[in-house]
This record gives sequence, structure tokens and C-alpha cells, in this order.
Amino acid sequence: MFFPNAFLGAIGFSASLGLGLAQKQVPLAHEDAPRQPNVVFILTDDQDVQLDSLRYMPFVKEHLIEKGTSFNKHYCTTAICCPSRVTLWTGKTPHNTNVTDVSPPYGGYPKFVAQGFNKDYFPIWLQQAGYNTYYTGKLFNAHTVKNYNSPYPGGFTGSDFLLDPHTYDYLNSTFQRNGDEPRSYEGQYSTDILAEKAYGFLDDAVHDLTNKPFFLTIAPIGPHSNVVIKDASPGRDRSVQFGEPIPAERHRHLFEDVTVPRTENFNPDRSSGANWLLDLPQQNQSNIDYNDHFYRQRLRALQAVDELVDGLITRLEGYGILDDTYIVYSSDNGFHIGQHRLQPGKTCGYEEDINVPLIVRGPGVASNYTTEIVTSHTDLAPTFLELLGIPLREGFDGKPIPLTKGEIEVTAQARREHASVEYWGIAISEGIHQVLSREHNTYKAIRLSSADYSLYYSVWCNNERELYDMSVDRGQMHNLLTHPNSSSSEVLIAGLPISKIVSRLDALLFVLKSCSGLSCRQPWKQLHPAGDVNTLADALDSRFDGFYLAEAMRVRFEFCANGYLVDAEGPMWEVQGRSAPYLRDGATWDEWSMNPSRASHISRLMAFYFKLSE
Repeated sequence: MFFPNAFLGAIGFSASLGLGLAQKQVPLAHEDAPRQPNVVFILTDDQDVQLDSLRYMPFVKEHLIEKGTSFNKHYCTTAICCPSRVTLWTGKTPHNTNVTDVSPPYGGYPKFVAQGFNKDYFPIWLQQAGYNTYYTGKLFNAHTVKNYNSPYPGGFTGSDFLLDPHTYDYLNSTFQRNGDEPRSYEGQYSTDILAEKAYGFLDDAVHDLTNKPFFLTIAPIGPHSNVVIKDASPGRDRSVQFGEPIPAERHRHLFEDVTVPRTENFNPDRSSGANWLLDLPQQNQSNIDYNDHFYRQRLRALQAVDELVDGLITRLEGYGILDDTYIVYSSDNGFHIGQHRLQPGKTCGYEEDINVPLIVRGPGVASNYTTEIVTSHTDLAPTFLELLGIPLREGFDGKPIPLTKGEIEVTAQARREHASVEYWGIAISEGIHQVLSREHNTYKAIRLSSADYSLYYSVWCNNERELYDMSVDRGQMHNLLTHPNSSSSEVLIAGLPISKIVSRLDALLFVLKSCSGLSCRQPWKQLHPAGDVNTLADALDSRFDGFYLAEAMRVRFEFCANGYLVDAEGPMWEVQGRSAPYLRDGATWDEWSMNPSRASHISRLMAFYFKLSE
């Protein structure tokens, strides 16, 4: 990594400043304190992996990457804040939480409460298991100065939440502590205020460590855009302005020569992707210059987060509990700037938006180790529970992530190789150029990664499809399902035609788009109950060709919707006994199968299905 002297000087200054925020004399944990592990979870907002933001965080590198394990293939299930965070805290995919947007009617804190999760989610489970739980920073979108107490978020021993409409206002934040009234911090830097609160909660946790272990979550807004929301005046619409992030004053001159990585998919000469992305114009030079500035502001805003990591590690070490504590670092979703001609933002299913950091340091976790096993946000709640010795819940859509090097190596071959991705609703751009707000940015997708192949497959709500072989097309520039040179005979993997690959991917996506619990954790077994298919490579065996030719297994939408509406989702996968019904609109298997246009496909499919199951 390359850091200018001015940057190193700023680090030294700000680190000493940060230590002064909470320099209390806190007693060390008593020798007889329970040795159950503690957890510090740092959750950033909109932090990328693909654009190299972690390279510019020296304390994260020193304390976490070099002292822990990095999961390079970690994915969010939905590339926007609130649905992703609800998945993280419930272990369920968005189609099972039905929280699919950042605000009502399809999402936000009110939808989270209405779905009943405020009484049955991760912090509640932790408290039931005897843990103290602390949280500071952003919880969910649409958690506001007006609804913060209707009801209060459940499950926290201590909390100090950022509240809308000032959650993303770096210099005018509003926090709400425990049962107190909201408090404004106008003119003060949000991440520094958050750091002081985090250190205070850590003090509280250590004071009570003889009674209970703790789980502390710290959720800064960096490097999210600075958002200013202005209430509507009579006769005028409400104004929401997404500007570039604002760094702390001490960091504002850093990285003057840094630019967005100029990858193949950065502002390409020809359009790429599908649906509305194909209409995006190429960016001119002033647009590119602004986006480079936006990128630098993101890196600068992350420096206060980096210092926060250093302050936490220093305090944990001083308290004598660093070796008993897991430190986990992640983000809710990724981010793009210029890729596929996109303005700054998220909400797409491409790698920049869905691949997010996951770094774990703690007892038994290998140092300076990276793994390529596929993990997702559905796995984090199960992972934390297993780590802390708390029974798992049958309704989890994910499963625990192996954390030791030995476990990773043993399970690497048996663990799933895919992450499911889904999105409903509006695509938005951030910054000052070509402001975008597109409805029906709705799609289902799968990201597969193994030693043998690297694939992304998606179906949009207008039923356009994408397939990328990312082993040779890392930037997802050449859609193999629309590219002029593609054909049914073109080979993609091990000499196999694209049509054969797609038939398997479509069947897998067919299960995943409406899966729940076990069917999410073991989707291939829903297709092959005998248990002899666990990967795409297994499914590509020629003896299954007839099974996958069935048209009934083709994913499609009936129409585009901005939320999870079952009527729009097309055929659904269900399992009843040994049969494999495909249901839509609540129809029974018998009712659906009576449709004459499907009868021949159904009979062929079912005959082949039962033959395989014998």
C-alpha cells in the first residue's frame, strides 16, 4: 500500500485525538470472569471490495487483515441498505422477510416492525442467551426522529442510534440514546461522535463482564454519500440530495492523485449489461473528473472509520480481553462508480455492488489468511450464534461460516458455491450528474464461484437475461445470452454448450427465488432428492439432460413490481412429498397441472423426476 507522509501524519494526529475521546480508567476483566467469547461487529455503509477501498485503510490492514481471515467471496443478498441489514439480523433472504426497500410501503423500520421482527431477531436471541448487547450507529432506514419510540428497537442493553432525516448528514447527525430524546450534533463529525459512543459502550460492557459477555455493534455511515433531506414546503416537493461523502477536516487533503480504478468496465466505449443499463450514455470528461473526486471523498470518509478500528483494538488490548473477543468487519452492500457507465450508486447485481468485505479476527481464526469460499449475509446470524454456543434456528436461510483454517479447508469442497441475489424497486444514482431514478429495477440472480468456474446469471423483471463467464470476463462486459457471437453451440465450461449451463442455472434460481429454510440451504437437494447433486458440476452430468429441458423450470416474471408481490413473481417452487410442484398465485398442483399448454411438459418432467428418485 502507498500512503503519503501527510496521510501518515494525519493518522498519528487523529489516532491520538480518538484515544482522548474516551480515556477512562476502566478496570480489567476480573480473573474469575466468564470466558465466553465477546464480539465487536463493525458494519460500514456502502463499502466496496472491487474498487479497492480496503487498500487505503492501514489500521484495518494491520489489526484485522494481517491478524485475521478475509473472506474474498462474501456477498450481500440485496444491494441496498435496509433489506440487506434485515437479512443480516434475521438470517433470512429478503423474499422471506418481505422487507425489500429502504422506506414504506415495501421497507424501512416500519416494515421491519410490521413483519414482527422487532420481537424475534438477533439481539433478542443474544439477550435470551445471556449476552449484553450494545449498538451505536445506523440500524435501519426510515428509523426517524418521529418513530424511534413506536416501538423502540428491541433487544439492546444499550443503544445510541442514528436517526433519519439526518442519518447521512456527516456534519449534522441526530442520535437517540436508550430511552432519551433525540439529540442533534450540528457541526460535529458523525464518525467521531460515533467513536466516542462506541468506546463508552465498550467501557460499560467491560464493567459488567463478570456477569455477562457482550456483543457490541458499531455502524458508522462511512463511506455512504452525504444526504440532505429537506421537508417539503407548501406547494413544493420534498428534496433529497445525494452528494459526495464528507471527510473529517483532518483527512480532506488526502489522496489527491487517486482515481477510480480504470478497469475494462469503467465507462466503456459500448454499453453493457441489460434492461435500462443498455441506454446509459458514456460519461464525458467532466463527469469522470467528478466521479474521481467522489471516489476520493469515499476513501477520505473511511479514514475516521479506520481510526475507530484502531481505537477499539487498543482498548480491547488494554482491557485484557482482546484474545477473548472476535472482531468482525463487514458492510451492508457494495458500490459502483463509473462501471457499466453507471453514476455513483448501488442497487445492481454486478460484482461491485454485491461483493462486500468480511474480515474476522479472534480465537482460533488464522492470521493473514484469505479464502475463496462463498458466503453471504444470510450466513452471519447463524455464524454468530454457532460461535457463541447458541442453538441455531431451523428457519435460517443461511448456515454458519467455518472460521478456522482447518474448518475452511475441510468444508471448502462441501460448502455451497453460490450466493443468491435479488432486488425489487428503484435504481438511483448519487452525485450531481445524470440523476437517475428508475422504477422496476427488479431482478433475481445467482453468483457462482468455484475452482472450475466463475459465473453470474440473472433474470430481470422484463425477462431479459444475463450470463457472464467471469473467469474470462471479470468486468461482466459480455453477456453471453445476447452477445453477437453467442450461439447454442458456443462452449462455456468444459466444452459444454451455453444452453446446457443455462438450464441448470435457471433451475437453481427457480428454487432459490422462493426458497425458505432448508430449501435455501440445500437447493440442489430440492431438485435431486437422492443427494447426488451438490454443485453445478454435478448437475451437468449428461444423465440429467432430460430433466433440465423441462420448460416448467424456466424463471420468469409476470410483470415488474417495486416490491415483493407474489402475483408478479411467476411460477414458484414448492416441495410436497416426492413431487415437485410449480405453483403460481396460490394455485394447487392439480389446478396448475390442468393447464393444457403445460400438460406435456409436466408429464415428461414428472416421469423423469420419479425415475431419478427411485
